[in-house]
Amino acid sequence: MSRHHDHTTSFEGISADYKRRLWIVIALNAAMFLVEMSAGHLAQSQALQADALDFLGDALTYGISLAVIGKAARVRSTVALAKGISLALMGAWVFGSTLYRVFYLGLPEASIMGSVGVLALATNVASVLLLLRYKDGDANVRSVWLCSRNDAIGNVAVIIAALAVWGTTTGWPDVIVAAVMAGLFLSSAFQIVTQAWHERRHEA
Repeated sequence: MSRHHDHTTSFEGISADYKRRLWIVIALNAAMFLVEMSAGHLAQSQALQADALDFLGDALTYGISLAVIGKAARVRSTVALAKGISLALMGAWVFGSTLYRVFYLGLPEASIMGSVGVLALATNVASVLLLLRYKDGDANVRSVWLCSRNDAIGNVAVIIAALAVWGTTTGWPDVIVAAVMAGLFLSSAFQIVTQAWHERRHEA
């Protein structure tokens, strides 16, 4: 039985196939950050910009995850802990900037939000499918899966927000979705930090 299916051993990412898939996902996330951040500014969409930041964060953390594969358990759990904290800070930033938009609310371009949201969703579904068989593992591997899952959920939310902005002709759906995404970041950060902390204590 392969290690990532062994319930008595936590998969640590030591697999040539996993590394190849992770490289592809890193490239996809980096490309979509550039596309979505530009579109977010053009459309004046907080939800798109929040999702673009998620793409950037994922590309960086996936790269770190790749770098520490095969390192000591304490190193991997420390990196996962740092990733969880950075994800929490990102969630706090998105939430704060969303509150700012509540008071300076403009109407986003629903057509740009929707089209870019569909492109981002396709990218993230591809990433999720690539990583699906490796969704269980140590905190380092688990954080990669959670970030990919968050992206796909966030893209669906952006598309829904675009439809709601178009239907209501207000910017509130965009703000609400950005706030929900911030909550998702914070929830995932809590899961990653909790697992990483448990692994650090177990190793000690």
